[in-house]
Amino acid sequence: MRSSASSDGPERGETLTRIVPLAYLVAASAAAVALDWLWPGARLIAAPWNLLGIAPVAAGLALVGAAVRSLHRHHTTVKPRGRPKALVTTGAFAVSRNPIYLGFVLCLAGAAALLGSLTPWGVVVAFAAFLDAAFVRFEERRLEEAFGEAWGEYRRRVRRWV
Repeated sequence: MRSSASSDGPERGETLTRIVPLAYLVAASAAAVALDWLWPGARLIAAPWNLLGIAPVAAGLALVGAAVRSLHRHHTTVKPRGRPKALVTTGAFAVSRNPIYLGFVLCLAGAAALLGSLTPWGVVVAFAAFLDAAFVRFEERRLEEAFGEAWGEYRRRVRRWV
């Protein structure tokens, strides 16, 4: 049995983070569209009301953009596997510890609303759970290692998602 401190292979969760989260968002979006087409399920939101899905897509994109700008302003990485150089706690990060992932989930939820049927919502839930397990927990361990008590105080003050 290999120790979790072993450096002769990727640590738990690191393999999934080799693929950028945006690629998973694209795949989840494609899955939602495919499921809607193959097994649409009950129609939840009829046209033209489904167009309200544009709002969460726009909000998600704005949140991602604001978070990425904050990370760049603080000269730290946006890459999930990158080593953080600064603990960003302002702007979008004052509302959520994971505003980029929250923005991705909002975009996917908006897409599900635009599609209008029940089936794509299963993809939204699965995608959020996947991001939490594959990226969020992994990144939070890195932040705790890098920033210690400052991270702990931030973690107690700001919720993981919202």
